[in-house]
Amino acid sequence: MMSAAGETFDLDQMIVRNAETAAGHVKAARTAIAAVIFGQEAVVERALVTLLAGGHALLVGVPGLAKTKLVETLGTVLGLDARRVQFTPDLMPSDILGAEVLEETPGGQRAFRFIRGPIFAQLLMADEINRASPRTQSALLQAMQEYHVTVAGERHDLPRPFHVLATQNPLEQEGTYPLPEAQLDRFLMQIDVDYPDRDAERRILFETTGAEEQKPRAAMTVDDLMSAQHLVRRLPVGESVVEAILTLVRSARPGSESPEQRFIAWGPGPRASQALMLATRARALLDGRFAPSLDDVAALAEPVLKHRMALTFAARAEGESVPHIIRRLVERIG
Repeated sequence: MMSAAGETFDLDQMIVRNAETAAGHVKAARTAIAAVIFGQEAVVERALVTLLAGGHALLVGVPGLAKTKLVETLGTVLGLDARRVQFTPDLMPSDILGAEVLEETPGGQRAFRFIRGPIFAQLLMADEINRASPRTQSALLQAMQEYHVTVAGERHDLPRPFHVLATQNPLEQEGTYPLPEAQLDRFLMQIDVDYPDRDAERRILFETTGAEEQKPRAAMTVDDLMSAQHLVRRLPVGESVVEAILTLVRSARPGSESPEQRFIAWGPGPRASQALMLATRARALLDGRFAPSLDDVAALAEPVLKHRMALTFAARAEGESVPHIIRRLVERIG
């Protein structure tokens, strides 16, 4: 009979082997994405971390920074069924979820049949999500949290895995509806997409305006991705990393002992701690490591916490910003 110590050793060995296999798949996916998306290494990393952690992401950036192309590329490279919905002010919830239609059967009887909407995909791109009304935005809430939708009282399960990558234009204000805090909290992280540097933009010019353009290729399958997602939840986390996550998230709330608490109107809840724990594990696997470090916490603190915080009027009057507050909080855990 095998001892408990032997069983633990075999389990650890299995996790290491699975981690090595998953890390190889993820490395190949990262290379395939880099062949198509230039100058957005941090954005690509955070998008992959989000998917490996099994979450959703909000991509924020001005038009023309390859946000749509990134989502399309991720779908191809990871072997996911990807669909895109352009959010507009007149978009209705049924345009996303689907609807029941009355049909006549061959026998002459009438019956309702559910026609699935574009949300029944493994990777949904919600393009310019803040242009739709709150009623339509809320159609995503149940799906993002519960992984099923309810239409006419009937439950319809979504494909697994299911991820939402939503985009938002920070410049467009008129005719838009800011996402409520409850929906923002559903996103594992907010990924800011900035302008590429000069060398990257030079490469974009040559690679995308010639006779042939590089096309994304599949580097993983759905099963590979789901195996990696299961593995992420099994990676060990050191006590120092756990304490750093707890200290960081709790210090970002009003009423904490942090000196910055006087600037914070409202802060992140326990879901932020969960998100940061999963994201640090996913980033470790992305780098070929089998356990997260304090560097992972520091690197992901801003995208995980930024959309879960708001400053007081006095803080904004003094020129404070959420990223600056988070950076100071991170320095204290380092």
